[in-house]
Amino acid sequence: MLYEVEFTPAAARQIKKLSVSDQKRIISRIENLASTPRPGSVKKLEGKENLYRLPAGEYRIIYQIQDKNLLVLVVKVGHRREVYRK
Repeated sequence: MLYEVEFTPAAARQIKKLSVSDQKRIISRIENLASTPRPGSVKKLEGKENLYRLPAGEYRIIYQIQDKNLLVLVVKVGHRREVYRK
């Protein structure tokens, strides 16, 4: 079953700010989530409901899986030292 992948406006802006090579790597990882929303390298965030993190080099992709709607919602993309800060 394929999931639909959507971005929050903030996540889309965060991706656009990155270098082209980083954008390609991150978008490639995100596209793979459509067929496998829970790959082996993904970890569930503690204390957050339905939020997962996926590494992409120095960056992390924070996303939510909505199994009822077959939707992967990319919430945040950022450098690993900054992405978890509020």
